[in-house]
Amino acid sequence: MLFEFNRFSSLLLIFFVHGLVYALLLFRKGIVNETRSDKWLSLFLLLCILYIAPWMIGFGGWYDNQPYRDFLFYVPLQQLYFIGPVIFFYVQSLLNPSFRFGKKEWLHLLPGILYLLFSIVMVVTDKLVLKKYFFLANGQDPDFDTWYQLTGFFSMLIYFLLSLRYYSLYKKLMVQVISYADVVMFRWIQNFLLAFLLMLTVRLGFYISDYFIGSTYASSWWYFFVFAVIFYYIAITGYANSIETKIAFHPNLLTYRPALLLNYHPSHTNESPLTKEEVEIDIDTTPVTINNETADIKEWKEKLLQLMQSGKAYEDPELSLAQVAKQLQSNPSFISRMVNTGFGVNFNDFVNQFRIEAVKEMLNNGEHKKQTLLGIAFDCGFNSKATFNRAFKKVTGSSPKEWIEKNKR
Repeated sequence: MLFEFNRFSSLLLIFFVHGLVYALLLFRKGIVNETRSDKWLSLFLLLCILYIAPWMIGFGGWYDNQPYRDFLFYVPLQQLYFIGPVIFFYVQSLLNPSFRFGKKEWLHLLPGILYLLFSIVMVVTDKLVLKKYFFLANGQDPDFDTWYQLTGFFSMLIYFLLSLRYYSLYKKLMVQVISYADVVMFRWIQNFLLAFLLMLTVRLGFYISDYFIGSTYASSWWYFFVFAVIFYYIAITGYANSIETKIAFHPNLLTYRPALLLNYHPSHTNESPLTKEEVEIDIDTTPVTINNETADIKEWKEKLLQLMQSGKAYEDPELSLAQVAKQLQSNPSFISRMVNTGFGVNFNDFVNQFRIEAVKEMLNNGEHKKQTLLGIAFDCGFNSKATFNRAFKKVTGSSPKEWIEKNKR
């Protein structure tokens, strides 16, 4: 098979091979661990290596020789309409265990499917019916037509914004429903979206440069090289960050009011898992008026304070809004509003305040001389050093060690 090795083709070939290896490893990992997110990331990497393929094999001599030239012209290697939806599905599968690829998700893939059908029509018309170049009479690769590149760019931009909104909704929901939100904030998703934004920014920069200055096939290679470096970073870090959350919810990107799924039991099939109850959670922490028909807010504040102070519910490192609501014989939606309104904080910060007070009490009693600060933090309900340090700093304004120095007796 023809392939001319030079600095342009060889460098991209390295990223192509490594990207393919990581795609296969992620797909295998997804099968073994039954993690859908790994499979979606595997597909994203496959789309990325196909994206750089025309420049890699183009510099390898394919555009200058037949039948390789026709292969590049008629095979749609750059699947721009699939990249955006795959990213969106990856984010959803990583953040929400209730996400399933169903009938409505196929609609997101419709533009890509139509482009594939259009490519088939071109092949049949030129090669089998007319037996001459008709669609490709201009001698240009249709993957690089301006209309396709621009619409593909805007498709990816739209799905980036949807993914960003989904992640924002997820973060706001987590601080309202669990007491260990820091642990499940998935900094990786933030880094992943930043990396993809960089891809889009670099692409936009080359569009602008091409419009004002112009570009050549050789100068455009640099964009694909930068693109390859970014997806290689995604491949390496994504392979090491594939832990999926277990907090199920139904997102609503329009109203921004997600519904928490109670009694959720994950299923590894495409069927929707059964849940006994769905509770809409107001992720807006702005105080709201409690309906007097439900309960008197002071009474419920006292109940919650008693549960925390006397019952020491905060000692449970995985304490959730649903658990608190169950113990108080109420519902999560009401308890969430009561915490937001009665105490002016979200559920995560509310619980952490009691944990910090418990830590301070143990420090005042000299417990730090008997065990480590981390041991004290774990005894008081924290489940990670980073979360403890951030919460302590947020509540007291100083680090644990600084606080000990200030309060020496």
